[in-house]
Amino acid sequence: MKLVRYGNPGREKPGLIDAGGVLRDLSKVVKDIGPAQLDDATLDKLRRLDPGKLPAVRGTPRLGCPVSGVGKFVAIGLNYADHAAESGAPIPKEPIVFMKATTCIQGPDDDVMLPRGSVKSDWEVELGVVIGTRARYVTQKAALGHVAGYCVINDLSEREYQMERGPQWDKGKGCDTFGPIGPWLVTRDEVPNPQKLGMWLDVNGQRMQTGNTRTMIFGVAKLVSYVSQFMTLMPGDVITTGTPPGVGLGHKPPVYLKKGDVMTLGIEGLGEQRQRVLPFKL
Repeated sequence: MKLVRYGNPGREKPGLIDAGGVLRDLSKVVKDIGPAQLDDATLDKLRRLDPGKLPAVRGTPRLGCPVSGVGKFVAIGLNYADHAAESGAPIPKEPIVFMKATTCIQGPDDDVMLPRGSVKSDWEVELGVVIGTRARYVTQKAALGHVAGYCVINDLSEREYQMERGPQWDKGKGCDTFGPIGPWLVTRDEVPNPQKLGMWLDVNGQRMQTGNTRTMIFGVAKLVSYVSQFMTLMPGDVITTGTPPGVGLGHKPPVYLKKGDVMTLGIEGLGEQRQRVLPFKL
């Protein structure tokens, strides 16, 4: 099941994408796609619906982040060995955990704005994990049972802010518009193995990243279990799980985003994103 939120920012409605790719309105069934709708019982209820009896949405409305009310946006760094190598960093012995500000979250095709004075903004295609039920000290074996579904994330990063202005990565990770999520939340029953998903990212039509989640250092089950040892994961929380090689920082010389660039990216079975890069504006 592919769940979406569509409409103008702040006024999105819940919907689903049917087998034929048609957007169907869910607003008469649920108020939103958020923490209160991500438990197994509610998702099973939605799964039993006949999509053909739901109103089709006309046109091509904007898609927002497929989950509302994200409480925590947790990120994992250097989770692909080849990306660690291109970054000049050792392979981590434990997952590197940092936070992205929830204010950076936006729709999958919304414009990306360069931060004020930025000259080192970078791209990162990543698998996103959306928590469906409260997870606290969960085992690795039980971890995936707490996942509502998966999505595409572009973990945009300002490398100067991240790496040259102190030891905290958060400075370069939570800038406004630096968290496109979507287009869909694909429920976990449609992703039987999250460690077998191809992923890619292009800038201006040129392939920059090609990877597969099978090369993660720490898989999704490990990450959910690990993070739950340090904080309680709640419904609607998002974990973004790291990026494969090919980021701008890894090029020789490095290549960074500039005004007018267009990023397109996607993950097998989870849809595609497209963002245009704009200059800073208050």
